[in-house]
Amino acid sequence: MAELMSDIRFLKGIGQARANALAKLGIKSLRDLICFFPRTYEDRTKTVPIAALQPNVPSCIHAVVATEPILSRVRRGMELVKLRIVDDSGSVDVTYFNQNYVREQLKKGQSYVFFGRVILDGLRFTMINPLFEPEDAPSAFTGRIVPIYRLTAGISQKMLYSAVRRGLDECADKLPDALPEAVAQRAELCKTAYAYENIHFPADFGALELSRRRLIFEELFVLSCALSKLKNSHEKRSGIVVSTPRLERFYSALPFVLTNAQQRVILDCARDLSSGIAMNRLIQGDVGSGKTVVAAACIWCAHEGGLQSAFMAPTEILAQQHFQTFSELLCPLGIKVVKLTGSMTAKQKKEALCALKEGEASLVVGTHALLGESVEFERLALVITDEQHRFGVNQRAALIAKGENTHTLVMSATPIPRTLALIIYGDLDVSIIDELPPGRQKVDTFAVGEDMRERIYGFMRKQVSEGRQVFVVCPAIDENEERPQELKSAKEYSLVLQKEVFPDLKVGCIHGKMKSAEKENTMQAFVDGEIQILVSTTVIEVGVDVTNASLMVVENAERFGLSQLHQLRGRVGRGTHKSYCVLFSDSDSEISKSRLKVMEQTNDGFKISEEDLKLRGPGDFFGSRQHGLPEMHIADLCTDLRVLSDAQQAAKELLKADPELIKPENEKLSRRIKELFEINEGSLN
Repeated sequence: MAELMSDIRFLKGIGQARANALAKLGIKSLRDLICFFPRTYEDRTKTVPIAALQPNVPSCIHAVVATEPILSRVRRGMELVKLRIVDDSGSVDVTYFNQNYVREQLKKGQSYVFFGRVILDGLRFTMINPLFEPEDAPSAFTGRIVPIYRLTAGISQKMLYSAVRRGLDECADKLPDALPEAVAQRAELCKTAYAYENIHFPADFGALELSRRRLIFEELFVLSCALSKLKNSHEKRSGIVVSTPRLERFYSALPFVLTNAQQRVILDCARDLSSGIAMNRLIQGDVGSGKTVVAAACIWCAHEGGLQSAFMAPTEILAQQHFQTFSELLCPLGIKVVKLTGSMTAKQKKEALCALKEGEASLVVGTHALLGESVEFERLALVITDEQHRFGVNQRAALIAKGENTHTLVMSATPIPRTLALIIYGDLDVSIIDELPPGRQKVDTFAVGEDMRERIYGFMRKQVSEGRQVFVVCPAIDENEERPQELKSAKEYSLVLQKEVFPDLKVGCIHGKMKSAEKENTMQAFVDGEIQILVSTTVIEVGVDVTNASLMVVENAERFGLSQLHQLRGRVGRGTHKSYCVLFSDSDSEISKSRLKVMEQTNDGFKISEEDLKLRGPGDFFGSRQHGLPEMHIADLCTDLRVLSDAQQAAKELLKADPELIKPENEKLSRRIKELFEINEGSLN
């Protein structure tokens, strides 16, 4: 009998070549195989008379082979086997490509069950390469609900189906099971063996639903327990006590009035800072909601207590912008702000490092350069990171380690549905700024096709003639990238706009492959109004503030996620001028059209994120595995919210009774949580 962690090559029929192919699907062990759940299912339980067949609809047919299968060679490397099958209601012409063995398997006059899609060729039905089984043989691929798996080159459905069957037979008494029996009984869940058998080979749709609920609940229950334990471990960490000064002094020094939401979140942070427990809080707010001033209030509190703060941004452009913003907000209050980025000169870095070490500077704004060994603080009390999903948890921890009992504040402009935020930011308390400052206006959004190109060029020129500026975002950087022909590239398109469309205007280009200094110079020229039209990749997605920009044009908009489009749209409408967003797309996909329609209908980032999550799932929602979540094998964080709620409640009750999971009945759960942390080391938040 095999062990769960046995190499996949242990199974009969899996040689080195197939093992290599399976590894591309993440299947390396027997456990990986049986936890590789089907992506969908085909109902092959019902047969259809030939006369009732619908074109392009997968169907099962009970039919008799009416003609001798005939083999013909069309050309070298192309062989056809043709035959006709019939039932009482009609006939179908069947063709097999390069499967000459079927000539021996299909016998004239005998009955079979065929499964496939029919095509209407003139007035006749035809089928290409249908599956078939003798009518009186045990059914493996017809007459039942059949799993459909995600595949890769060298792996077929039939091969994977057979491998899973053998895998389940090998480890029937060792199936993964982390749920304490009492939890499973209270939640009225089926047994583990039943769940694994029927998730892969369901007896009927009722059995499939029972199995799905068991496995989804277990996955979400383990995750909830793991994140609760992680959060509890953080909560026990002591924090420097930052006595809260009278916040009215800070408010009165600002050149604007804060919203109620901003003041509420500042009070959340102030309570954390003065509690003696390390603050671990996420500030979540839509584009333009005013998160930066909340961070500034926390920095001011730390400064008033003689303590220092560090603010880490994901890019140099953002670091420069935050440096300027914090300088404007805090310097009038007597706070010295320094910057630390990779592109600074050795002399500039030395001066900044000295100011931090001597305690002369109360705030440093920088990029990953803040993680360097040479960066020392006199007394670091507060670490703030911008756009959490762009930093690994290890990077955040490395900066926190430069102080003692340091507080942590995370800012994210990516609106995330609250339920998902509680999972993704499992170790953080969440504060939401759900109110926009006065004067922040709605950006009118239009999804258009290529037939509107000339009109949009005219609208771009009109905006520039009125003294405004324009962003144009492309999905690719240059013409040398491997990309579909129709995708516009930033470098290529900026030249087209400059030479052929707007020769009298200044068109600039910025993208991620440019050197930092070059990017900053171009961006600064745009901020200063020297460039009227800036063509860019998504390097400008987050945070860049150009109040004079009134039009955002996004090329190949179907290539972007909705939340990403919302971030891009947030680059305009930041000043007093009426602003617009134009989304170019010629995609015929109904899904693409419905997604872009969402952008036209609402400016609410949280509604948009809900739609984005439904359409793309959490992995794509944040980019490739950047969200800090372990990979979900079966649970869907968008659609399984009720099960998630039940699992979270069960996890809460269990951990209340056994916080350290030391009771014998919780041993398997404790072991599974440990595995989860080991697998996701450095990424699980």
